[in-house]
Amino acid sequence: MIFNKVAILGSGNLGFSIAQGLESAGLFTKDSMSLAEKNAHRKASIEAMGYNITDNSSEAVNGCDLIILVVKPWQIDELIDEIRDAIDSEKQVIASCVTGVTSGHIYKLLDQTMPFFRVMPNTGIAVKESMTCISSFNASNDQISSIDKLFRTLGQVIFIPEEQMPAATAIAGCGIAFALRFIRAAIQGGVEIGFGADDAKLMAAQIVKGAAELILENNSHPESEIDKVTTPKGVTITGLNEMEHAGFSSSIIRGILASYNKIEVNK
Repeated sequence: MIFNKVAILGSGNLGFSIAQGLESAGLFTKDSMSLAEKNAHRKASIEAMGYNITDNSSEAVNGCDLIILVVKPWQIDELIDEIRDAIDSEKQVIASCVTGVTSGHIYKLLDQTMPFFRVMPNTGIAVKESMTCISSFNASNDQISSIDKLFRTLGQVIFIPEEQMPAATAIAGCGIAFALRFIRAAIQGGVEIGFGADDAKLMAAQIVKGAAELILENNSHPESEIDKVTTPKGVTITGLNEMEHAGFSSSIIRGILASYNKIEVNK
């Protein structure tokens, strides 16, 4: 199955990042994307960039074979109610990026069975570097392959059972913010020891990018890469140990668990 036209319902930070990623990857043009956004100021801003955008979600799905839901969890019932009568279960596929909303809830709202995917990307999708986790329901092998190909063009993809989606949200969805907070802290440290903010930002961002590529390219464990830059009585191990004394690793683990637990509570 080839998706020819996509509707993105909800054009906030993540929704618009998806649109940007799809366009920059050459998967869709602005003309083959139909965006929906209720916020008038944001709608006007996106429209000024040349995107087809409306405040009518039912109108946005017309003629689209892929519909991506990217609204807040408390907005999903109203959104489905708006588009339900415009959905063609024989011709359209729905992908939901809505945190914490299960397939069962979506099907109950739709009152029909159709190909459906739960998709958890992150804002790295705007630059084709997302970590996207996907669960599929009532989809053919062809549809699964098409969704896989689409999101794999925009980063890394893994398919997971739905019960792992809250954990995927805490790591893949929230995790990009955790990584960015490390970069911000490294910038602040760099400025304190004498670098200008721009130089510190470049170095902090590039070292994270380089570290990630080492793991992905070598399929190695972080500790094996750490061992390559730590020497007896060296400055790197001294810095690492000081961070660990301050709770560096445990704070990251606790942050991931806190995000996961909040998702579970709000289910």
